[in-house]
Amino acid sequence: MYTTSTKNTTQVAAAIHLSTFAKYIFPMANFILPIILWQVNNDKKLIDHHGKQAINFQLSMLIYSIAIGVICIPFFVIFATDFVSLMEAIDHGMDRAKFSEVSNLTGYILLFAVAVLLLIGLFIFELYAVITASMRASKGEYYKYPLSIPFLSTDNPEVNLTDKTHGSDTEEPISETK
Repeated sequence: MYTTSTKNTTQVAAAIHLSTFAKYIFPMANFILPIILWQVNNDKKLIDHHGKQAINFQLSMLIYSIAIGVICIPFFVIFATDFVSLMEAIDHGMDRAKFSEVSNLTGYILLFAVAVLLLIGLFIFELYAVITASMRASKGEYYKYPLSIPFLSTDNPEVNLTDKTHGSDTEEPISETK
C-alpha cells in the first residue's frame, strides 16, 4: 500500500503525462504544463524521471511531425507545376482536357494520402504511448517511451525498479551492529 506522499507522487507523475494532451486545447501546452508540473515537484525521483521522459517524447513527436512535413515539400514542388497546368486546362475547357492532365492530380492525392496516413499513425502511436506511460506512472513504475530521442538524460530506470520509496531521495544509511 502506498503512503499518502507516494500516492501523491504517482498521481503527479501520471498527470505530467496526461497534461501533454493539453496541446489540443492550447498551442505548446504539451510542453508548458508538463514542465510546470515537473519543475514544481522534481525533487522526487519518480517525478523527475517521468517529467524528463514526457518532455523527451513530446520533443521527439514534434521532430517526427516536422520530418513528415519536410519529406512532403519536394513532392509538393514537383506536383505544383503539374497542378498549374491542370488548372489551365480546366480553364480552357474541360471537354478538351486529356486524361494525362487529369492523372497528374493523382500525385497530389497520393501525397496527401501518404502524409495523412503518416500523421494519423503518429497520432495513434502518441495516444497509446502517453496512456501507457500514465498508467505505469500511476502504479509507481518507471517507464521509457518507445522511439523517444533522449534530449534530457534520465537515470537508468532498471536500477530503481525495486525502489518502493519513490517519494523521497533521502535514504537512511544502513548501520552494522556487532
